[in-house]
Amino acid sequence: MTGKSNKTAESGLDWVSVAIFFGLMIIGWLNIYAAVFDESATGGFTFSSRYGSQLVWIGICTLAAIVIMLIDEIYYHVLAYPIYFLMLLVLLVTLAVGTTVNGAQSWLRIGGFSVQPAEFAKFATALALARYMSSYSFSMSDWKSKLAAAAIFGVPMVIILLQNDAGSAIVFASFLVVFYREGFNGWFYVAAGMLVFLFVFSFIWTPTVLLAAIIVICTAIEGIMNGGWKRNIRYLAAVGFVSATICLAASLISGRVLDYYWFLLGSALASLAAVGIYAWRTTLYNIFISIGMLVGSIAFTGMVDAVFAHMKLHQQKRILNLLGVESDPQFWGYNVNQSKIAIGSGGFFGKGYLQGTQTKYDFVPEQSTDFIFCTVGEEWGFVGSVIVLGLFCWLILRLIRMGERQQEAFGRVYCYGVAAIFLFHVLVNVGMTIGIMPVIGIPLPLFSYGGSSLLAFTLLFFVAVKLDSHGREGIARSRNLQ
Repeated sequence: MTGKSNKTAESGLDWVSVAIFFGLMIIGWLNIYAAVFDESATGGFTFSSRYGSQLVWIGICTLAAIVIMLIDEIYYHVLAYPIYFLMLLVLLVTLAVGTTVNGAQSWLRIGGFSVQPAEFAKFATALALARYMSSYSFSMSDWKSKLAAAAIFGVPMVIILLQNDAGSAIVFASFLVVFYREGFNGWFYVAAGMLVFLFVFSFIWTPTVLLAAIIVICTAIEGIMNGGWKRNIRYLAAVGFVSATICLAASLISGRVLDYYWFLLGSALASLAAVGIYAWRTTLYNIFISIGMLVGSIAFTGMVDAVFAHMKLHQQKRILNLLGVESDPQFWGYNVNQSKIAIGSGGFFGKGYLQGTQTKYDFVPEQSTDFIFCTVGEEWGFVGSVIVLGLFCWLILRLIRMGERQQEAFGRVYCYGVAAIFLFHVLVNVGMTIGIMPVIGIPLPLFSYGGSSLLAFTLLFFVAVKLDSHGREGIARSRNLQ
């Protein structure tokens, strides 16, 4: 009986995922060592260095992983709310008396250590959200339930924003992936994508081109929902023809060239009344979704300048540099420019471990933290970068698989939350190092130097592994009984 019980327990642990996790952690440490390596130093290995400190944190995280696996999984469900509210209290304390680092008041000094509570808030929020969304009272069709669930990740997000740590705050938006998995209306994500599109292209296109794009996109969305493409093409042609005719006539009468934007806007808004009547008579109520998106998009484009004006100067400059509106490679765009040089110089196979010149001579700022992927690109090249990204993808897919095989909603919601957090960090961090994402200062999981980040990701991952092992043990027992 004892041998069979031990075999069942061992079969419940996802050893492949654990191996990937620790493999990435070790590869990350090797890159931190390379990023801070000084061949002229004479002291040898020292724990006071960044690579020495990170090695200590790897040991602490290994012990934490063992402890997590020894704790009964029921406690993660029972203690979800207490952990969450305790973390909110810690975030508020940090907001009041925290230490400011790089402009963000998001650190607490405890003795000789500095801790970033925002990293652990992700773990606490994932637990609390899983607890609430797995309760009997929760229903994705109930707006009160959805608002309460949104508040669970919205409250810490706002507190962290008040700490002036926008990068850490934005990560909490990754919990919207959990909402989608649990049945949230997909059109919300279409609308959110539309807002991102409008914000980006409002800096690139003229107002007239952007307005024309909005009208075409909203009409296309209506066509996808209801069909009738010929009707939609006639509508677009009519709006374009009427607005152009009126603009031309007004220009001839006034004797000067008038801005076509206002005539196109007027024609589009005036046509909405006729479209609404048509939708009501033909019971095509989905058309009202397109009408709402059109009106909302036009209103949002009018607010983009106000939103942009309230951003910090460095955030504005990074966005403008990213979009190519401004080019300042020696100041605001310096980090990204040096990062792309480092990654590009690695070529296909890389320069070799500890042989990266951009890394060795500290051309890239924050290379052991936010820009650690530059070391991978320069010294390991395209092949090494693909391997690292492949391991991350494999780990995230296995987390999703853990969620799908959960027998209870708590484990499914939690595993999807962890997968979404890992995915968001990898996409944004790697994206900003190669210049396709704005620099917002979030770490690359298991790679970037920092004890808070490493321990937080360890907690997130191994609680998911523990919940998964419990579910797999239950399946194994049921098969043995059969």
